[in-house]
Amino acid sequence: MVIFILFQILDVLFFILISFSAIYLLVFAIASKFYREVLPNQNIKQNRILVLFPAYKEDAVIEISVANFLLQDYQKELYEVVVISDHLEDETNDRLSKMPITLLKVNFTNSSKAKALNFAIDHFKTEPFDIVIILDADNITETNFLKNISNAYSSGAKAIQVHRTAKNLQTDVAVFDAITEEFNNSIFRKGHYALGLSSALIGSGMAFDFEWFSNNVNHLCTVGEDKELESLLLMQSVRIHYLNSVYVYDEKISKNEVYYSQRQRWLTAQYGSLKSNLRNIPVALRERNIDYLDKIFQWMLLPRIVLFGFSILISVLLLLIAPDFSVKWICLTLLELLVFALCIPQALFRKFIKVGWKTVPILFIMMFMNLFRIKRSKSFIHTPHGEF
Repeated sequence: MVIFILFQILDVLFFILISFSAIYLLVFAIASKFYREVLPNQNIKQNRILVLFPAYKEDAVIEISVANFLLQDYQKELYEVVVISDHLEDETNDRLSKMPITLLKVNFTNSSKAKALNFAIDHFKTEPFDIVIILDADNITETNFLKNISNAYSSGAKAIQVHRTAKNLQTDVAVFDAITEEFNNSIFRKGHYALGLSSALIGSGMAFDFEWFSNNVNHLCTVGEDKELESLLLMQSVRIHYLNSVYVYDEKISKNEVYYSQRQRWLTAQYGSLKSNLRNIPVALRERNIDYLDKIFQWMLLPRIVLFGFSILISVLLLLIAPDFSVKWICLTLLELLVFALCIPQALFRKFIKVGWKTVPILFIMMFMNLFRIKRSKSFIHTPHGEF
């Protein structure tokens, strides 16, 4: 009898916990369908823009990305492309130095994107730039990228996240990674923005008011610099705008072991940010800073693959051992599948049904294991690119 009561209590507690997350995702999944992008005026001032490519051991991709970016349909004298070369090969540096860019060479003992960004801003802080853009070394953009960023900035956006999407789908892991990216775009960018909240940042394809960034970049000190930027912006009531029609093409993870290590870094950053920002909840409540409170709740959520995986696993187990308890879990799983269907583009969904589903059990186990490997760390876990 005692065991049965304990089982009931645990069942209800787990169900409530996962239900809150699922309902939160459903609300923003539905809201994403009402997202309407207001395109800024196309005939307004062209701003001076600093474009930063932090590049740590990115010899395989950095030259291609820079060469692509130099094709921008924007006045050449109004933007500066900067590569922060950290542990790049001498041959790569030699070739980069022949391009019309600024090459900043660093050799950090404990490398991180935060250190690279601080170094670059120290170098340019007295220059009269209006906007700073942060891209990853593997990112590819369209030729109207700078024009769209400049127009949005001139229309009042001081912090901008563009639509990051996959440039490779060659492996099952890459397909799943691409789906995760678009899922997050729907929930944490389109859905939030449609309801008047800030978009989430994602680490690249980000643009900021140069003065604001120069004054705040020195606060970045962990491997989760995008989350540190989010908390700084939201604490200062600066809304993060989202441009769904402006694309940055990003290389998706193609190997299981790389996915595992990258997600470990992301989870460490997420829960580290949660821990360091919890103390600010009373101030946010007093100031009615809904954006900031929502961000803290986001950081409490389980990874989506763990959330969905648990629901499916518990539904199946209960169906076998206690069918009466399984009904509500099956309904919750169906609700989560609805969220999934609302968020994923049809082409990616078809690709997933064809090949991507096979890797989900392995990735679920990896993410579940990562929950026990979260640690507060400032060490940078490098994600290799150019291997697909």
